[in-house]
Amino acid sequence: MARFLVQAPHTPEQCLAALDEMVAMGPGEIEKWDMGCAIGDHSNHTAYRVLEAPDLASARQAVPRSTRETAMVTEVGKFTAEQVRSFHR
Repeated sequence: MARFLVQAPHTPEQCLAALDEMVAMGPGEIEKWDMGCAIGDHSNHTAYRVLEAPDLASARQAVPRSTRETAMVTEVGKFTAEQVRSFHR
């Protein structure tokens, strides 16, 4: 499985609908998201999540429908300390 970083911006007007969609996606789904607007920063109406999926299209399906089109879904990976050391050789 690949790992993806999802950033799903929404407007203040879309906020409650996006939250409702996350809740409707199933038990525990909303807890998988970090929300910029949850801390009172109303200039950052963006939902963030890292998830595993087989491909980009599958990762995008995890995004609420109302923000799916504008969401940025980026495949990401990690380096080990040994890999970083090898880059210096």
